[in-house]
Amino acid sequence: MYRIIKSRKTTDAIVFFVLALSVYALIFYSKASAAAARDGLNLCFNVIIPSLFPFFVASSLIVELGFADKIGRFFEPVMKPLFNISGVCAAAFALGFIGGYPVGAKTAISLYKCGSISKDEAERLLSFCNNSGPAFIFGVVGAGIFSSSMIGLLLYSAHVVSSVLVGVIFRSWGTSGGRRQAPKSIRVTAVDYSSAFTQSVTGSFGSMLNISAFVIFFAVIIKLLFASGAIPQAASFLAFLLSPLGLDRLWCERLLTGIIELTSGVWSLNEVAGELKSAITMAAFMLGWAGLSVHCQVLSFISGSGLSVKSYILGKFLHAGISAALIFAATRFLSLKAPVAAYLAEQVEGIASLNFHTALFISSVFSLIVLLFFFVTSIIFCRKKYRTARR
Repeated sequence: MYRIIKSRKTTDAIVFFVLALSVYALIFYSKASAAAARDGLNLCFNVIIPSLFPFFVASSLIVELGFADKIGRFFEPVMKPLFNISGVCAAAFALGFIGGYPVGAKTAISLYKCGSISKDEAERLLSFCNNSGPAFIFGVVGAGIFSSSMIGLLLYSAHVVSSVLVGVIFRSWGTSGGRRQAPKSIRVTAVDYSSAFTQSVTGSFGSMLNISAFVIFFAVIIKLLFASGAIPQAASFLAFLLSPLGLDRLWCERLLTGIIELTSGVWSLNEVAGELKSAITMAAFMLGWAGLSVHCQVLSFISGSGLSVKSYILGKFLHAGISAALIFAATRFLSLKAPVAAYLAEQVEGIASLNFHTALFISSVFSLIVLLFFFVTSIIFCRKKYRTARR
């Protein structure tokens, strides 16, 4: 008991010291922190909210209206032998790749909370369903950083393959623990569409506030860590450890930035796009890991659900390592060049200057297409089942 109290006092002292140091840094570097907060707000308003909000609403509607349960029967022959999860989980897997971080994780947690999947299945699903979307990899990383759609395709392919491999690795997660499986709900009653739509919109708006808060917070943290010299000092120590891999202090700074926040990390690779093989290998690692900012967003959804975060964290670490290994191997056989063409520069400039209304329109169209796909597929399935029952 004395050891527990002593350990708690030590932890409280460390936390208080860190908080006091943070307050001092915010005061001492007030201009830098304020500028970082403004950048974070602009990122949320112009990119994060318009690109994620429609997908959050669509994914919530798919779960609430029971479409995931109906469509899951189609994917049962694939999901069960490959990942040892029910076909319902295919909705989270697909939306995670289309909508990007953290749509897949939110859909998986929603499926668990509504009783469609068990606890073991939810934890297995969390290990590989939360992935980066094609818009970010092709638009920002491929075209914006490396000026090559070929590199974007290569990174996205490695990202998808790594996610599938992680799912296969975690297919036995929890099966030996003897934990009781949660009962699966079967939706047989009529669905209140207006209620489901209202809950989806309001719940998604609350989720967007959580995500925006973490984005702004980590934007300020990264700025303070650079201004105070913490990241450069940590990078120097890390460079000493990773020198056999050919990483110097500047490369380690970019790696640490990507570990903390994905967007800032991959954008820092713009300075070394000429060193193509090393840059895209590190980009693959960052995309697989996703960053502490995304992890905090996912943890905000997991909290209170009773799910363990071990499978999620281990899955993202494996995803990062496998992605980097695949890209490293691919660059040894492929001849990649980063073309710098005038028309591509204009495209990148257009992406960078994308305003709120345009981004919201594009994202809404994509989410509507996804929702219509699930709706039409469920209708076809129900009609076939009805005809079979009549026969």
